Amino acid sequence: MSSVSVFMTGVGLTALIALVVVVYLNPHLKKILTDLCGTTERAGFWTAFSNITLVLVPMIFAMGYRPVISDSSPIVMELAQQLKWALIGTVASVLILGVVISRFIPKPSSTRAIKQVTTQSA
Repeated sequence: MSSVSVFMTGVGLTALIALVVVVYLNPHLKKILTDLCGTTERAGFWTAFSNITLVLVPMIFAMGYRPVISDSSPIVMELAQQLKWALIGTVASVLILGVVISRFIPKPSSTRAIKQVTTQSA
């Protein structure tokens, strides 16, 4: 198998993994973004933006690795190295997306929580 074939196989597997992540997260992401954005149009834009990010970042990481095919290096190990970088890109994009979204989720104020406890105990 040539280095080009190994490279393209790794990129293809990366695309497949990224699409699985998008399909899995999309319904949950859309609900959260609709709640945070207030309208379905705004949420639709930010969902599409997030989906593109969740696909492109791992692809960039995977395309940054160039397999070197030799007798001493099995093809599977070269492919695994490329997929390792793709998964690092996937995890990084999911974590960053989670941090950004979590910063916009309103936190209950401590005074309101104290008032609720006081009201319930009275």
